[in-house]
Amino acid sequence: MSSVDIVLSGLFVSALRSATPLLFALLGECLTQRAGRINLGVEGQMLVGAAAGYGATALTGSPWLGLLAGALAGALLSLVYALLTVPAAANPFASGLAVWMLGFGLSAYAGTALVGLRIEGFEPLAWGLTPSIVLALALVPLIGLWLYRTRTGLRWRAVGESPETARAAGITPWVVIVSAIAVGGLLSGLGGAALSVDYTRTWAEGMTAGRGLVAVGLVIVARWNPWLALPAALLFGAAEALSLRLQTTDSAISAHLLHTLPYLTSLAVFAVTCLRLGARRGDGGAPAGLKAVFDR
Repeated sequence: MSSVDIVLSGLFVSALRSATPLLFALLGECLTQRAGRINLGVEGQMLVGAAAGYGATALTGSPWLGLLAGALAGALLSLVYALLTVPAAANPFASGLAVWMLGFGLSAYAGTALVGLRIEGFEPLAWGLTPSIVLALALVPLIGLWLYRTRTGLRWRAVGESPETARAAGITPWVVIVSAIAVGGLLSGLGGAALSVDYTRTWAEGMTAGRGLVAVGLVIVARWNPWLALPAALLFGAAEALSLRLQTTDSAISAHLLHTLPYLTSLAVFAVTCLRLGARRGDGGAPAGLKAVFDR
């Protein structure tokens, strides 16, 4: 088999596997920002989800319970961000960084007991897809339809546009905002669990490697639209899958440089998107309520 065949064979499935943890987090942060909050703590939520998910899977032998434990851990940590930014009205960016650091510390502490443990993970389904990949793909249309075709989704979008107007319409903004933050935390924790339980099937401190921050940036690339979250996540997934395939060939490029490929790709697309939005002097579909976050 030639080098080209090695690189291209199964690249799409590999891209999906790599993109799945990020897709969960991206969908969650998209919902959070739709309600008018930017949570930089996604990275920490993914880390506690990865640790809790891996630990639960090692303890019970069930990857499904691992995903559930990871999702709950992410949701619980996100409530710290909700507490800081809603009743305490703290700066959302500083609060997000605090949650990130808290998640990193908690996962590192709990993860010391997980080093060396082995898990089985999910059995592949058709075409090499796993249940976590199928779940992530199914969530894209489900969340998209819910956000744009239901009354509850309309309420969330109304709060993200203007909490004052939503309050005048009989909506309680803080309930929607806290719910959006918690759902975002649940999905980012689920993404962390998918990373440790299904994608890598191992635990390592800081294993998310910046995926949470990438998810926050890619929300802009996806135009705050769940339907566009999949192609945005696939940008990262395809670049990472390609970098891993290139490392198995006789590539003259350093492996350390190849590791940066998915991040450089995401950064380049993010920069181009921001430049295009700036040139058009538009918000690209951003909720109007996000502007208030930058005014604090």
